[in-house]
Amino acid sequence: MDATEHFDVVLVGAGISGLGFGHHLREQCPSKRFVILEAMETFGGTWTTHQYPGIRSDSDLYTFGYRFKPWTGDPIAEGHLILNYLGEVIEESNLAENIRYRHKIVAAKWSSQRQVWTLDVERPGSGSRLRITCNFFVWTGGYYEHSRGYTPDWPGFSDYRGEVIHPQTWPEDVDLAGKNVIVIGSGATAATLIPNIAGECRHLTMLQRSPTYFWTSENRNELADRLRPLDIPESWIHEIVRRDLLKTQRETQQVAALYPEETRQGLLAELEKLIGPEMLREHFTPSYRPWQQRLAFAPDADLFKAINRGDVSVVTDHIERFTQTGIELRSGRALDADVVITATGFNMLFSGNIAWEVDGKRVRLSDTFTYRGLMLSEVPNYMLMFGYFRTSWTMRVDLVADYFCRLLKHIDAIGASSVRPRLRPQDGGMQSHPWISEEEFNPGYIRRNVERLPRSGDREPWNFSPDYYVEREQMPHYALDEDALVYEMRSPASGSR
Repeated sequence: MDATEHFDVVLVGAGISGLGFGHHLREQCPSKRFVILEAMETFGGTWTTHQYPGIRSDSDLYTFGYRFKPWTGDPIAEGHLILNYLGEVIEESNLAENIRYRHKIVAAKWSSQRQVWTLDVERPGSGSRLRITCNFFVWTGGYYEHSRGYTPDWPGFSDYRGEVIHPQTWPEDVDLAGKNVIVIGSGATAATLIPNIAGECRHLTMLQRSPTYFWTSENRNELADRLRPLDIPESWIHEIVRRDLLKTQRETQQVAALYPEETRQGLLAELEKLIGPEMLREHFTPSYRPWQQRLAFAPDADLFKAINRGDVSVVTDHIERFTQTGIELRSGRALDADVVITATGFNMLFSGNIAWEVDGKRVRLSDTFTYRGLMLSEVPNYMLMFGYFRTSWTMRVDLVADYFCRLLKHIDAIGASSVRPRLRPQDGGMQSHPWISEEEFNPGYIRRNVERLPRSGDREPWNFSPDYYVEREQMPHYALDEDALVYEMRSPASGSR
């Protein structure tokens, strides 16, 4: 194993979270030496992994973008435009020198005696390994497995003789011309992919187990369009539109929580104008309340235009089994397909597939309590970035990075070498709850992995608020000297390491 190199901070992943943290570290803590370790060969994370036709954001880029980097394009952006945006962040924030590609962390070990993390790192494709130490370890690598998507093990799946494609690993040489295609799924990926490939196929069938709530509008922001001719700086336009969208989103979510049935009827009424009452009743009337899962957006109603043209059929049913030539449904109906595309989601991989140890003891995430959705109980000098469900992920990147930089300055100011959240005597007997309740948010990837996630308590600070509008007011004022945070003071012998 190669020689050890030391950093003040190690960030994991050169995606939207890691690059955002890198910018804030550079700006707010310029004396800190940090590195971003990226397992892939380039930056972008999600926007590099996903290459299926039409890949685009499902959040507007005024809120999905950073507060420090104005967005000037259409609100819903295609993947390559988001990659261009992230590339500009790297250049403008001088982050290129801080990123090391093809560096995959396989083990992370904390030593209280030395007050450092030791990271064992593989170099994919080279066969080499190296060791890196750091004072603070920050997980900014997202929450799902990039190497493969989630595909259920349906009965008879191995019998199917056609081609199977998961959108997360879209092949470069796929040819759908003249073929009957089934897309399994009803969420954002299916809604994006289907209108972008329907014209290539002989016919495409959207097969869903249960419907999703959709909303549609033009892919433009009227307020931004009105402001730009006034020669207002783009940074002002970005912030004004960002605040306006956040205000609208908050009001929409509050109305949905207070008046779920009225919200439901409003969404369905708008959709009925596009597809008619029969299609709405049979295929686009969900059983859950609005915002219990994310709303899917169809810009310019592209999915529904493809359905109305006859390029796409919709089938709502359960899969009974696969056959050699297609799928047999619970209703008894059979669907033949040359290609099956499994838009069935992803495998959640919370904090990566890393072997964690604290002082030689293996850390099981499900044995820890979350500290405000920022750190984990009894895990020193570790922070994780987990975004919002109902607001753009990036809105939390800026907030958490601010908190992290504030915490680093506090550690230095009091002469400490580490901090760890610790349950207090008054927390004895605290009830344990899932990271996030199904009543609050219940997509499949959460339900499938809830037992592998950190736990949430029944009181502060041992819970995670998925509400941006609450954290926006509270996080800048979280006390750094509260009794749930235990600091280890730096000894003269330990120095900065």
